[in-house]
Amino acid sequence: MFSSFFQAANNSPFRTPFARAHCAADGESTVAVPAVGNDPTPVVGRKIAAAASASSPNDSCEFGSNKYFALCGIGGILSCGTTHTFVVPLDLVKCRLQVDAAKYKNLVHGFKVTVAEEGARGLVKGWFPTLIGYSAQGLCKFGLYEVFKVKYAEIIGDENAYLYRTYLYLAASASAEVFADVALAPFEAAKVKIQTMPGYANTFREAVPKMIKEEGVGAFYKGLVPLWMRQIPYTMMKFACFERTVELLYKYVVPKPRADCSKGEQLIVTFAAGYIAGVFCAVVSHPADVVVSKLNQVKGATAGSVVKSLGFMGMWNGLGPRIIMIGTLTALQWFIYDGVKVALGIPRPPPPEMPASLKAKQAK
Repeated sequence: MFSSFFQAANNSPFRTPFARAHCAADGESTVAVPAVGNDPTPVVGRKIAAAASASSPNDSCEFGSNKYFALCGIGGILSCGTTHTFVVPLDLVKCRLQVDAAKYKNLVHGFKVTVAEEGARGLVKGWFPTLIGYSAQGLCKFGLYEVFKVKYAEIIGDENAYLYRTYLYLAASASAEVFADVALAPFEAAKVKIQTMPGYANTFREAVPKMIKEEGVGAFYKGLVPLWMRQIPYTMMKFACFERTVELLYKYVVPKPRADCSKGEQLIVTFAAGYIAGVFCAVVSHPADVVVSKLNQVKGATAGSVVKSLGFMGMWNGLGPRIIMIGTLTALQWFIYDGVKVALGIPRPPPPEMPASLKAKQAK
């Protein structure tokens, strides 16, 4: 399995998100650049809403097709579900720091207290709702992001899609996250109960009937609005900041063009851009994250009452662990998502460039 994965990645002409198609030397294989309609002239610049045909003979589907969106959703499942499950111990301590700062004084102390009271197994409490919830969220987040990005670009046209691409990324990611959080909310509510209320439940199967008995079905969605407040800014920053950070890194930091960078160098840039985006994601969404944790812990609480009880400074409890967690998560998610695209033969358009029509207008 892994050998075929790396072989596919190595042979793909679009093996990284930053690769450019180029003319090969004599004796080397070449990859044709798809043309628009019957015009044999290569496409100049990125056509976000175009690419009706696959960009490579190895692609398994057409860009913008239903199969393309479905496969992107699978990539989202694998990138979000696996990474969030991997950092469950850090997430558990972070949640406990948010809801009981007096007992769990800092990250290291939180780990020590948890292991002393519950053993090493206590650090993985809530792993199942995390895996299922964030897999469902990843399906909607990445899959619908691709859908909205293509559809919004079609509405505003290629020139505006390039000129206002940051706003395009923001709008597409925000739209996708609205649906992603509806899928996540029930599992997030159960996870927080398991992680922050000692003795309440040890597993998802134990937590669900208790929550229904005590608060009804509404218990699974009472944190939806705060979840939107946390996740929508987070996701907008995650996608827009990553896309633009990659551009800036190559323009001002990396001393050579992307096409001249080795695979390892490109992966370093990808991870760095993901981590930078993750830091900003953590900061802008942290107050809402604290409110969500506290809201799901306290029976009958409302978002307003939680904010009032915490105060301004209280809403920044656990920021350090969350920066570490979200920075790592964001970097790994982009890496995994891109790897899945390569393995499944999903088309990957080149980075955005100014359309020829816009260049012609500016030259006048």
